[in-house]
Amino acid sequence: MGYIVGTDRGQASLLPARIEDYVAGDAPVRVIDAFVDGLDVEALGFGRAAPAATGRPGYDPRDLLKLYVWGYFNEVRSSRRLERACWRDVEAMWLLRQLAPDFKTIADFRRDNGPAIVGACRAFVLVCRDAGLFSARLVALDGSKFRAAASAQKIMGRQEIGREAARLDATIAAYLAGLDAADATEPDDAPEAVEAALAALRARRTELDLMAARLDETDRTTLVDGEEDVRPMGAGRGPKPPSYNVQTAVDADTGLIVHHDVTDEPTDRRQLHPMARATKASLGRDALAVVADKGFDNGAHASACERDGIIACVPAQRSVNSQGDGTLFDRTAFTYEAASDSFACPAGRRLLRKQLQRRDRAVIYASPDCSGCALKPRCTTAARRLVTRHLDEEALNRMDARATPQMMRARRCAVEHPFGTLKRMTAGGRFLTRNLKGTRTEMALSVLAYNILRATNISQAAA
Repeated sequence: MGYIVGTDRGQASLLPARIEDYVAGDAPVRVIDAFVDGLDVEALGFGRAAPAATGRPGYDPRDLLKLYVWGYFNEVRSSRRLERACWRDVEAMWLLRQLAPDFKTIADFRRDNGPAIVGACRAFVLVCRDAGLFSARLVALDGSKFRAAASAQKIMGRQEIGREAARLDATIAAYLAGLDAADATEPDDAPEAVEAALAALRARRTELDLMAARLDETDRTTLVDGEEDVRPMGAGRGPKPPSYNVQTAVDADTGLIVHHDVTDEPTDRRQLHPMARATKASLGRDALAVVADKGFDNGAHASACERDGIIACVPAQRSVNSQGDGTLFDRTAFTYEAASDSFACPAGRRLLRKQLQRRDRAVIYASPDCSGCALKPRCTTAARRLVTRHLDEEALNRMDARATPQMMRARRCAVEHPFGTLKRMTAGGRFLTRNLKGTRTEMALSVLAYNILRATNISQAAA
């Protein structure tokens, strides 16, 4: 018995098969095609949204957007690989109707239409909202680090800038001395190669001066050469690679990403209120419940969320009394009385308001006199006991009380899976483009591809 035999490659066909027949009726690429065709690309701000009256015809921005969304959906992000896919992938051929733009055209489209691509990602969220896919009973927030295109070897501090500047100064001086010697021997023969090298060295020296000035302006300790928006960040004890902090707000019931952002903030502490407020606006709700881990704990943001009708569920990070090997009274042993704006200690004495720390948004309370107190050995080793209270203490307590174990389990189940999928789509969480403008464009394409995948799965499961 022989093997299954395919069609003869040289066999002529009277009625050749349509490319339409190679794409399944429920393939996600059809969703990409229908969604992009329905976009108002001119209102979103895409370049060449209307064809020019003169000159060589260009590509429809819808076709290039379809190609990019399909590429990120299938983990093909490089413009050169997308160019090759237009010639050899049946889905790409079907999607672009056998158009094959070159890689430069593809790359320029992503570079020049960043805000419009972000707008297209938000437009799909609105489509899902209007279709009733969002229950929005609970939204989970989280942040994750994505590696930048820049290498860790490009991280430079003041010492590295100073060393390279000194090395360049010595090289420039050597080149100038060589030019003087050349002028003395052959005054009519200008060493053009030396002049070009000298110009390059001077340009690099200017870049170093600008980097040093930026360190002074931003009060930072390091910069990444070639990608000024990125910061070294991450977890663990080793050196921190250049990365961006990607924030997502995920609908806990459907797993769809309602809102996202790419920031250069190394932590999540200042992301709770802006992410929750933007999510609430995207959903068009009067009230919203959000849950996040303790990395989002922020008293000022807790109060701001309450003012905006956002119910935040975030565990509060409380400091503990580490003096006396941790055996002394913790701050929880002291009772605050709002009427007198003072604390009552376990011995019944009063701690009065002493100092306001505006930067930390906290008030320090101190006991006027702890002498003669029988509980002092169990309270403090100092002359008198101090207790700190946050200006947003009540809002923090309410936010912490709502962060029940059930809420935190719901957060984990909702927000971890989307990040896993996004990192798989982006080669383990690595950007190809540079700076916030480029990375925000890339993340918008990734989130749009993820949401299309998720919405397709939800629709197929419901059918």
